[in-house]
Amino acid sequence: MSPERTACAHCGAFLRADYVNRRTLTTLAGVTRLRLTIRRCRNESCAAVRRPYRPEAEGRLALPHHEFGLDVIALAGHLRSREHRSVPEIRAHLVGRGVRIAERTVTNLLDRYDELLAVALTDDTRLRTVLADQKRVILAIDGLRPDVGHEALWVVGDCLSGAILLARSLLSATRADLATLLTRVKSACPVPVPGVVSDGRHTIRQAVAAVFPGVPYRLCQFHYRREAARPICEADRHAEKELEKKVRGVRGIARQVEGRTDPHAEVVRGSCSAVRSARTDDGRPPLEASGVKRHHRLTAIDASLERAAGKGGPRPNCDGSRD
Repeated sequence: MSPERTACAHCGAFLRADYVNRRTLTTLAGVTRLRLTIRRCRNESCAAVRRPYRPEAEGRLALPHHEFGLDVIALAGHLRSREHRSVPEIRAHLVGRGVRIAERTVTNLLDRYDELLAVALTDDTRLRTVLADQKRVILAIDGLRPDVGHEALWVVGDCLSGAILLARSLLSATRADLATLLTRVKSACPVPVPGVVSDGRHTIRQAVAAVFPGVPYRLCQFHYRREAARPICEADRHAEKELEKKVRGVRGIARQVEGRTDPHAEVVRGSCSAVRSARTDDGRPPLEASGVKRHHRLTAIDASLERAAGKGGPRPNCDGSRD
């Protein structure tokens, strides 16, 4: 891999291939070893004499001084922000994809993801382009803290277009910190802001009042519905615990057929795997009730086993035996 630039950006002199660097990257496709040709200007009167020019394509693969590729960072960020997985779960997923990585490194990659996202979303030109065809913007502001003690990723978005206008990691969420975020959005926004929506936190309300005086502030529908549905959510949580008691012994059933390759053992292992998957598939109250969702999935698994038994197939009992 060599730089596309062959002339010095300062003096125009020819850039000689001075030396070669070797770099090992871990990507989702596997371990990649790069051979990088480094060019340098040899013009002693040039302000950039002996400044190294690295291959431009290197930046499309990984960040400087990192051993994991950008695709690994993007996947870790997706699993955190979209699927709300924990650091151990993200590591397990990456290991399953063939990426050898430690939990501490996953945390570092998530920090890099937040920084890259913040850089991409703080471009004022991009913001004006996104909102050019709109006559107004309804702002939504919220913070996501992956783990206790870590920085929270604060996101300011537009409710009408769904576009993310600004994202930045903050260790604290004081009125002044949030006001700074809103001020940046206000200065770059080319259209009026007739309203702001959030979760009702006092510091957010105070920041909105300081930056957007007179602009209505409303509690977002999700939090409003969550408060209204709290009694139903409590009942669903209780039902979920009772349902959990009935499937708690599934791991013991799976152990009883370890090492066996007969069809009955395959059915038992497949059924146990499906039950374990259903136990971890939580909903998001109040939009999705976890207990109801889990009940539907376990009922579907039970109905499948009933159909198999009706066709003469094996149906595992609670002790792992066969009907």
